[in-house]
Amino acid sequence: MLDPVGRGPHPEKPISIRGATTVSPRLGLATRLLAGLALLGALQFQLLESLLAGLLVYQVVHSLAPGHGSRFVHRRTGKIIVVALLAILVIAAIGAAILGLISLLSSGSDNLSLLLQKMAEVIETARSRLPAWVVISLPEEPTELKAEAVAWLRDHAGQLRSIGQDVWRVLLHILFGMIIGGMIAVSREAADIVHGPLVHALTDRARLLSAAFRSVVFAQVRISALNTVLTGLYLLAVLPGLGIQLPLAKTMVAVTFMTGLLPVIGNLISNTVIVVVSLSLSPMLAVGSLAFLIVIHKLEYFINARVMGGQIQARAWELLLAMLVMDAIFGIPGLIAAPIYYAYLKNELKAERLI
Repeated sequence: MLDPVGRGPHPEKPISIRGATTVSPRLGLATRLLAGLALLGALQFQLLESLLAGLLVYQVVHSLAPGHGSRFVHRRTGKIIVVALLAILVIAAIGAAILGLISLLSSGSDNLSLLLQKMAEVIETARSRLPAWVVISLPEEPTELKAEAVAWLRDHAGQLRSIGQDVWRVLLHILFGMIIGGMIAVSREAADIVHGPLVHALTDRARLLSAAFRSVVFAQVRISALNTVLTGLYLLAVLPGLGIQLPLAKTMVAVTFMTGLLPVIGNLISNTVIVVVSLSLSPMLAVGSLAFLIVIHKLEYFINARVMGGQIQARAWELLLAMLVMDAIFGIPGLIAAPIYYAYLKNELKAERLI
């Protein structure tokens, strides 16, 4: 591109993102600001679940859709029909999985409420279960701790009562997000309109965000699945084989998978739950569970560094720092979104060749 007096290359040379249309630097900057505001708005207005559900459906459909050179679907109309059917099946499968998980954790003999109640009972009676050298370091009168717990429950009583309403709101947002993601996946095959530079620039932002989501979420699902399988073998096979029946084992396996979707910190949450419940039987079992979980944690940490770090070139401390900052600003939704948003930021910086 020549400058107005024709003296050579203009200093603001358009930047090309791989797989995207070349756009001017100013337009690229404007669309990056719009994308950033949209991502922050998803957190501020409690639409993160819709965003993640839409990205998940889009990625799954895009992965399963036949390619351009498919010998099974030759015509464009046929491919649109196939992609639409895939979108419907993916939405139905994900919806059924979510409802099944909610049913497992909210009903039956091994529900999440009983797990929390069991943990509270174990903590309350911990003095009678722990060895003497540990009991010495515990306070004799835990009245102040109980008072603080009661005060916390009183302050958050309104939030606890609104959990049921929030669940239905979240499910509705997830449903709409999945439908929108499926529609976008279908429209990707159906669109034949020539768009302007603004649409192309926004498409570049969406492509980088989608790549960040795929890198983080799919990698973390594999890590969580491995962690859950190993934990399930310990709780449902190893311990019963030794004649030990740990209560609420199936619920703890489900909790391990869900919390495992959070990098690094999710493993700490599930480990704490298992160790506390193990303490209900004996201190030795709690120590044994802790030792086993430490081994799993080390394996998971190694795999996390190889898989997650290889996908977004991010070390564990980078993810932890991003999660800490986002949690401080937006709470739990920020904690969940932090790895994806951080990966998207790194994708944008790589596209500009800044890192």
